[in-house]
Amino acid sequence: MPNSNILASVFGRSPIGPIQKHISTVHECALQLEPFFLAVFASDWDEAEVLQQKITKLENKADAIKRRIRLSLPKSLFLPVPRTDLLEIVTVQDKVANRAKDIAGLMIGRKMMVPESMHDSFIAYVRLSIKTSAQALTAIHELDSLLETGFQGREVDLVERMVEELNSIESETDQDQVKVRRLLFDIEQTLPPIDVIFLYKIIDWVGDLADRASRVGSHLQLLLAR
Repeated sequence: MPNSNILASVFGRSPIGPIQKHISTVHECALQLEPFFLAVFASDWDEAEVLQQKITKLENKADAIKRRIRLSLPKSLFLPVPRTDLLEIVTVQDKVANRAKDIAGLMIGRKMMVPESMHDSFIAYVRLSIKTSAQALTAIHELDSLLETGFQGREVDLVERMVEELNSIESETDQDQVKVRRLLFDIEQTLPPIDVIFLYKIIDWVGDLADRASRVGSHLQLLLAR
């Protein structure tokens, strides 16, 4: 009976709700990177700092949701999927927000500038990375329907297609990363070496954000396989 009370008070009708709330917060964190970089491009450091603080608050909110899920998901709760798999999905989701926070924090901490010749390609790359996060969000929001159908039927096919699309977007992000790195390579001799080192790190981290989002899809595929 206590477990039922916990479930009702924390999860409502479905234990999936908090997981979906978590990835919604995670994606909102990633979304802030586009206006953040646009502010950086414009050397509007006041606005960039406001957005960096917003990213930090959202990442903290995601952490709080993650902790509540870990503490409140009863070990004896009957689900068609292992409890540990659901907790692993939350962990992977959380790493997307962590990376968004890392990116904004380093950019602000060093007041890093992106060369103007790279702006268009760089922001396209950032948007594609964010799109990967958006697709992970869409896929996770199908978990309720998957539970209702017992992980069978057309819903499984739908989610598998979503995961395939997620992987496709992440592959596009990899291709964009190569292009952006090439742009930096072509002009790196005109820039201070330390700036070049950290720019390469930011480029890698933007790609890593997309990679982390794609891992959400990978874990969802594991659930389908079970």
